[in-house]
Amino acid sequence: MSLKKINTVLAAAFILFILWFGTEFILSPETTAPSFGLPSWPSGDGGGFLIIKGIRDVVLALVLGILLVTGHRRALGWVLLVEALAAYGDMATVLAHHGSVATALGVHGLTAALMMVNGLLIMRETRKVAAVAATHVPQPA
Repeated sequence: MSLKKINTVLAAAFILFILWFGTEFILSPETTAPSFGLPSWPSGDGGGFLIIKGIRDVVLALVLGILLVTGHRRALGWVLLVEALAAYGDMATVLAHHGSVATALGVHGLTAALMMVNGLLIMRETRKVAAVAATHVPQPA
């Protein structure tokens, strides 16, 4: 299997996972929230923050999906690298608030690390294309 196919499958898996998880937070935040890893959850009007988290995840997935579908692979690599910061931020939040270390590292940390690996692999896959494009840039007269 080629590097491009492996990268595409990994990126598609991330898109589907993030989209599913975000949708779960939007549709049933009270049942999905405990899987995030924090020891306590907002109550009353604070529950709206759970839906915001879901919307964030859906938007992150849609951005990746658009780049994948339109074939902007180098941009997809960069965005995977940047969006991994959201998962690292989730991990840091769970750890800082004395949540589940296993969930922080095993879910958020692993997701972030795999997103970084996928982003770096896509950057590697597209570096020759980027180098060729840079040498063929027309110069102003």
